[in-house]
Amino acid sequence: MQRNLPLVQQVLVPTKESLASEKGFLCSRKAPVLKQIQFADDMQEFTKFPTKTGRRSLSRSISQSSTDSYSSAASYTDSSDDEVSPREKQQTNSKGSSNFCVKNIKQAEFGRREIEIAEQDMSALISLRKRAQGEKPLAGAKIVGCTHITAQTAVLIESLCALGAQCRWSACNIYSTQNEVAAALAEAGVAVFAWKGESEDDFWWCIDRCVNVDGWQANMILDDGGDLTHWVYKKYPNVFKKIRGIVEESVTGVHRLYQLSKAGKLCVPAMNVNDSVTKQKFDNLYCCRESILDGLKRTTDVMFGGKQVVVCGYGEVGKGCCAALKALGAIVYITEIDPICALQACMDGFRVVKLNEVIRQVDVVITCTGNKNVVTREHLDRMKNSCIVCNMGHSNTEIDVASLRTPELTWERVRSQVDHVIWPDGKRVVLLAEGRLLNLSCSTVPTFVLSITATTQALALIELYNAPEGRYKQDVYLLPKKMDEYVASLHLPSFDAHLTELTDDQAKYLGLNKNGPFKPNYYRY
Repeated sequence: MQRNLPLVQQVLVPTKESLASEKGFLCSRKAPVLKQIQFADDMQEFTKFPTKTGRRSLSRSISQSSTDSYSSAASYTDSSDDEVSPREKQQTNSKGSSNFCVKNIKQAEFGRREIEIAEQDMSALISLRKRAQGEKPLAGAKIVGCTHITAQTAVLIESLCALGAQCRWSACNIYSTQNEVAAALAEAGVAVFAWKGESEDDFWWCIDRCVNVDGWQANMILDDGGDLTHWVYKKYPNVFKKIRGIVEESVTGVHRLYQLSKAGKLCVPAMNVNDSVTKQKFDNLYCCRESILDGLKRTTDVMFGGKQVVVCGYGEVGKGCCAALKALGAIVYITEIDPICALQACMDGFRVVKLNEVIRQVDVVITCTGNKNVVTREHLDRMKNSCIVCNMGHSNTEIDVASLRTPELTWERVRSQVDHVIWPDGKRVVLLAEGRLLNLSCSTVPTFVLSITATTQALALIELYNAPEGRYKQDVYLLPKKMDEYVASLHLPSFDAHLTELTDDQAKYLGLNKNGPFKPNYYRY
């Protein structure tokens, strides 16, 4: 008999001799003789706790593999280029142009494949491109853009170029750029200045390179967050006065536009795409309902069943996040300043609380308010060990990350866009994307939803650029309802959806045009 083995080594398997023929075995009903097998390697090595040094080595190994596996937006990266800033490189595309600044132009082929994949699920935008390509409605338009640079926005940029526009582009977020996509755009001739992991100085330098160009002056702005608009307004007032229209797609950027308008400083018409139905109800709600889970799972591998989560803000983004978290069994709390949104949260089955009431017990904190200092250092100090903190709003002002950069706290990078902030007593808070937009910094977003937003943006640019003088004054406007409905109709064929048509009598009864618009501007969807 062999010596006693650890439980993990007592693996029992039938031997050849114990198995008779099928008939004999079944008739005899004798249990097979079992033989113990001892693994050749001594398993004691696996039962020992690693030393302090060993743990660090293991942590580094896991962190490295995690970084490779969970890189933001599945972005291809070449580690050999990481030490050299793109601003210091001399790169040219196959046509000999160097009018761009990206991480590595050699990634263009890979990026082109990403764009082609995105096009498959953006059929409505491609359809718009084909319908209007002959007319060139943006001929003469010089569009300077500042958005997330992903495969989906690349389809938008190339669509604008196909419609006659000249484009120069930078990124609105220092972590969301897909380097290979930026390279593909540069190879195609788009003046793009962006790469993943820009510094703050790089961010503003890229915007300036798009605006400050000899012999080229922008006449249209497509912005996401308002940074580009702010830069042109402050640094190049003469250029700003000659802009024919601004299209803005974020809560933060729209808020800044309304501030300019209220102060009487907005000297060009602007289109508020964020509050158009096709943006707010689809990108903000349905997109975030899916991408919040993608971002959290890629970065933390967290299981949500039974976890306590507080979501700050119950607007469209908050509603999407809460629906997804609740569906996976999380216990969700809401914080709100608006009594209407708070009542909606209550009716949807969520408990509305103040952040201070639950901050000690929750496992995850998610901000999506568009405000500043929603999560303060005081809140961070009171959080439990391993609490996950992230932001789903556009701006990085919602979490007071600056207050964490103090000598008594230690920052430990464990994965791409995942930091452990360690307190003196050993408590760790898991901070994602340094408080910036989680889904586009740490994962991807559904292509189909971005097709809806991109089509809305394209139509807004076409409308502002071609509008007769006097139609739009120096103010902020919503996208006309008819255009919202047109964007929606372009996407219905993807679902093989068939609209019911009004009869003449029904249209007369409702006081509607048979072809729309079907709802008044004050209607709340």
